[in-house]
Amino acid sequence: SHPLLGAATPLAESDGFLLTGRLSLSEAGWLGDHQVFGTVLLPGTGLLELGFAAARAVGLTTVSQLTLLSPLVLPAEGGVRLQVQVDGGDAGAANSRSLSIYSRAEDAAEGGSWTLHAQGVLGEGAEEGASQDAAPESGLEVWPPAGGAPIDLTGHYARLQARGYGYGPMFQGLVEAWRVGEAV
Repeated sequence: SHPLLGAATPLAESDGFLLTGRLSLSEAGWLGDHQVFGTVLLPGTGLLELGFAAARAVGLTTVSQLTLLSPLVLPAEGGVRLQVQVDGGDAGAANSRSLSIYSRAEDAAEGGSWTLHAQGVLGEGAEEGASQDAAPESGLEVWPPAGGAPIDLTGHYARLQARGYGYGPMFQGLVEAWRVGEAV
C-alpha cells in the first residue's frame, strides 16, 4: 500500500527482501515539480522514503545511513522500474540490514543494466531518551531561535530557478528561515 512501490516479497533461500515499483510523470505528475537544469529528478527525500518503506517491510524503523550515488532521472515519456533491495542481515550486526535502491528505464531490454542510486543501512530507532538528550546540542530547543534574525525569503524560488533549480508548487514548502551567527 505504498504510493511509490507496488510489490514486496522475501527472497528465496535467503533472508533478503525485494520491493519493486514504477515511477512515471504520467502517474505521479507532482514529481515534475522537482527539476534541476530542466531534468526531472526524484528528490533525495524520495529515495529516503523508499528506504523507510523497506525498513518497515522487514520490521525495522530507521534509515541510519543513506548515501546518494546517482540521481534518479524521470523521463518525460514512459517510466522507470524501481528495485529496493534489503540484504539478509549480518549475524555480527544485530538489527541492521543493508539497503540498495536501483532503477532502469521500463523499456530497457530484459537483462539490461540497472543504475544504483543509493545505498544505506536500516536499523532500529534510538531509545526515546537519546533523542531528547540530542535537543540541547542542536540549539533549537526554542523556536524561533533565541538571538536569531529572520531571513527575507522574498523571491527565493525565483532566484533558485535562475540558478537552474526548478521547484514547482509541490516543492515550495520553505516559508521561514532564521540565522543565528553563521548557522541558518
